[in-house]
Amino acid sequence: MNKDITSFQVATAGEALIDMMGRPDGSFMPCLGGAVYNLTRALALQDIATLYLNPLSSDRLGRQLAQGLRECNVGLACPDPVVQPTALAMVALTESGHPDYAFYRDGVADRAIDASTLVQHCAAATGLQVVCTGALALDPRDAGVYLPWLDAQCQAGRTVVVDANMRPSVMQDLAAYRRHVHAVLQRAHVIKVSDEDLAHLGLTAGTPLEQARQLLAGSQASWLALTCGAEGAHLLTRHGAHFTARESRALKVVDTVGAGDCFLAGLVARWLGLGLAQDWGRSVVDAHAAQSLLDHAIASASINVQRQGCQPPRAQEIEVWLGLA
Repeated sequence: MNKDITSFQVATAGEALIDMMGRPDGSFMPCLGGAVYNLTRALALQDIATLYLNPLSSDRLGRQLAQGLRECNVGLACPDPVVQPTALAMVALTESGHPDYAFYRDGVADRAIDASTLVQHCAAATGLQVVCTGALALDPRDAGVYLPWLDAQCQAGRTVVVDANMRPSVMQDLAAYRRHVHAVLQRAHVIKVSDEDLAHLGLTAGTPLEQARQLLAGSQASWLALTCGAEGAHLLTRHGAHFTARESRALKVVDTVGAGDCFLAGLVARWLGLGLAQDWGRSVVDAHAAQSLLDHAIASASINVQRQGCQPPRAQEIEVWLGLA
């Protein structure tokens, strides 16, 4: 641990892996990645004291992942490496710059964890306010790890943030996967979802915005953030409020790897910065606060997409970006 464990505000649980980014010549460029890993670094770079809960490998790639976290001043709940290898993701970019993934995750380091260990790590972090998970941690094969941990965090009074960030192409049983994602979302106080995620959740409503309303209504969450790529983002509250925002400037998009992770980091960082309560969204909310949440999250994503791979912005960069808007 590289700092007093009681000082952490946010704990993250989920995958840390190496993205093998496809190049035009057919070769691959290794990049530190994984949605939860990206989120973790992005939070810490926005001056949020962040604890990463999963173990990392003793192999060379695992050491690089650990170094990447330490450079951002992320605390490692499992500082001692494990013998399991680092997970890999083969990433090809579509013509629009969106990533298409294939994962190699059997018997890997970040999955060498159990629910009781996660609960113990969080219990030791006495100042912990928020826990975040999602993406590959929503694999139904890991239900026995993450569901009991999330239940314990709810009982401890911590705010649970879940990013659906679905990966249906790598799940063996899509129906079981969909059911499990919905089960995890029932533990969330805050849900982040993209329009692409909604298409895989089996919702019956029409447009992505209508589907997002349906998802929120069927959950226990206080509020939900919906991202729609270049079309911007929406924030929906349980009380019925709807806010929307989009980037006002033209962006030179390099790729969108990690854009959703940086968006969520901006959202959580601003939520903490504003000191909003866990039940924010269950009654009338301040419109300026809601717009600030969206603006901060969109700025975080906008800066990232203008860089290759996931390179989250620092807090000062976001402040400058918003100041120039």
